[in-house]
Amino acid sequence: MMNQFELATFAGGCFWCMVSPFDEQPGIKEVVSGYTGGHTENPTYQEVCSNTTGHYEAVQITFDPAVFSYEKLLELFWQQIDPTDAKGQFNDRGSSYRTAIFYHNEKQRELAEASKAELAASGRFQNPIVTEILPAGLFYTAEEKHQYYYKNFPFHYNHYREGSGRARFIRENWKVRKSDEELRKELTPLQYEVTRNNATEPPFQNEFWNHDEEGIYVDIISGEPLFSSTDKYDAGCGWPSFTKPLRRNELEEKFDTSHGLRRIEVRSKTSDSHLGHVFDDGPGPDRARYCINSASLRFVPKNNLQEEGYGQFVKLFE
Repeated sequence: MMNQFELATFAGGCFWCMVSPFDEQPGIKEVVSGYTGGHTENPTYQEVCSNTTGHYEAVQITFDPAVFSYEKLLELFWQQIDPTDAKGQFNDRGSSYRTAIFYHNEKQRELAEASKAELAASGRFQNPIVTEILPAGLFYTAEEKHQYYYKNFPFHYNHYREGSGRARFIRENWKVRKSDEELRKELTPLQYEVTRNNATEPPFQNEFWNHDEEGIYVDIISGEPLFSSTDKYDAGCGWPSFTKPLRRNELEEKFDTSHGLRRIEVRSKTSDSHLGHVFDDGPGPDRARYCINSASLRFVPKNNLQEEGYGQFVKLFE
């Protein structure tokens, strides 16, 4: 049986920040941090950071194109970087932090070129798109301490992502921009108060607290996939609860001291919507319980996933 997996290789600045966006997508088998594009064999992190090896910090992704297409990988890649910066990314300067798409075959090259042209024509950025599209060469796996950094060192990773300017850039350039007037027309009063003013809906009196249909829950404003019914459980609190998100990278966690409490607020990065809170009393191995307001969610049944553009999640229910 032919191997169903393919490789994709992207350079997007610091490779710590390029693993998380891809790692938890459906159809992704592995995301490896490493070095490519240079002339030094088996380079070390220190050598690459010296900008003398010609290598880029990059990630190599093993993916199932039938579940998560290369086009979707490209779309996600662009949303992690500043494609107009030819000298590095955010606070990380130098040739090792340049951006590039390394194609593994002619089809990938064509798709990458088309994707780059589409982004340039969109007018999203005033400056030219300078991200290179290059043939893939040898890829050297980085040292173990650099693998899955966002999981192994979450506090430092989140601090670095914010401090480098990457997180702010993504919020400012990729989040859904809708005016208060537009949102008031599109949302119910409760949905508006929850998502924009951090309100909390009543427990046991909301749409999804005891909802058990198979499907996914998406951001009511942006449509970004957030949670799956496969990770939903009854926590007895009166709000929909999940052991994990579909895309951890789509969530932003903030320390919340409102109402005299010490909690971790959960927000949607793309729409900057208040979703709820995350606690450490869940049943899963990570002990996470995502307690989410129904008013911040829209449910997409499994039978509607394909037609509504969420086909990559169908395999969750097979």
